[in-house]
Amino acid sequence: MTRRDLGKLAIAGAVAVETAAAADTPSYTGALDGFENKIDPASFDPVLYTQNLHDAAPLRMTFQATSRAGAEAWQKELRQKITDLVGGFPSQRTPLQPQTLEVKEYPAYRREKFIFQSRPGVGVLGYLVTPAASRAPYPAVIAIPGHGRGVDDIVGIDDHGRDRSVREGYAYDYALQIAEHGMAAVAIEPMAFGCRRDPLTKSHGLSATACQPAAGSALLLGQTMIGWRVYDTMRAIDWIATRPELDSSRVGCLGCSGGGTCTLFSAALDSRIRAALVSSYLNTFRESIMRVSHCIDNYVPGILNWAEMYDVGGLIAPRPLFAESGLRDPIFPTAAARESFARIQKVYAVFGAEDQVGLEVFDGPHSFYGKQGLPFLARHLGVEAG
Repeated sequence: MTRRDLGKLAIAGAVAVETAAAADTPSYTGALDGFENKIDPASFDPVLYTQNLHDAAPLRMTFQATSRAGAEAWQKELRQKITDLVGGFPSQRTPLQPQTLEVKEYPAYRREKFIFQSRPGVGVLGYLVTPAASRAPYPAVIAIPGHGRGVDDIVGIDDHGRDRSVREGYAYDYALQIAEHGMAAVAIEPMAFGCRRDPLTKSHGLSATACQPAAGSALLLGQTMIGWRVYDTMRAIDWIATRPELDSSRVGCLGCSGGGTCTLFSAALDSRIRAALVSSYLNTFRESIMRVSHCIDNYVPGILNWAEMYDVGGLIAPRPLFAESGLRDPIFPTAAARESFARIQKVYAVFGAEDQVGLEVFDGPHSFYGKQGLPFLARHLGVEAG
């Protein structure tokens, strides 16, 4: 054995000793290691602090009405308060200036790519998907994607811009599923997703979102990304009214995850939405948005001074509302979804509309499911069972 070989063995032995010693030594977690018996560790936990603040939050306008008249008065007052909290909406709606960019025909549906102006200087991309097996005028469901590649994720377009035959991701092309249930899908690109991003964000890939700079800037201006996206949804309803093949008296709204956020707030603030399906979002702020790291587009400054998420949902009553929650959803946990739904049921009960609200808990992760929710939407938007 050479001296070089002996040297290698010595080094290996030293490394083994150091590795064994490291394994026996607790990993360093911070400056308070070893002082646990002298401090209260909970007093250094900021998430626990915020949850305690939540438990003491006034929720001054949480639902307490016992009559329909009282419930309607509560809705009117809270709807205005939430409108103010999300930053308000323009007092005048400017011309949509709609354009059709492309039309493609498929055996089961027709897909039209279009744009309109939501407000001056703010363009919105959308896809109108109409079913081949149904006749116009179609009920129209505004479909809003969650975080990911944007609207391409829900209309059957892959990450190369080509049509795909396999539904994947967590959205499973739910705009196409809407058409399969006899309704037209009006799938819109949310601000800060897909084509509605700045050049720097686009340079980071298709799934990078511009929520952080845009939503953060909104807060600096006293506005919110939720408010901006809700207003785009309102303008999409205006656009539907310009299309003779769509029935503007039968408008629904569907979204999963971040799209569920927009769906819940849009249906709460615009009564033209006749029925809503909220997928993998309905929860409590305490157990979802406040518990783990979420995108900044989820936050409405000051809302807990007035209401919880279930109160927002209660503004939809007595219009049909369906929610779904995956048992293995780590960011919008099912237990809190059930709690929030139970609170919303109380609002519907006061309206005498218990049969207009539903919840499906499915065995799955954070994703769209739709097994009961899509038939619910179709039924309440007047689609005859086939």
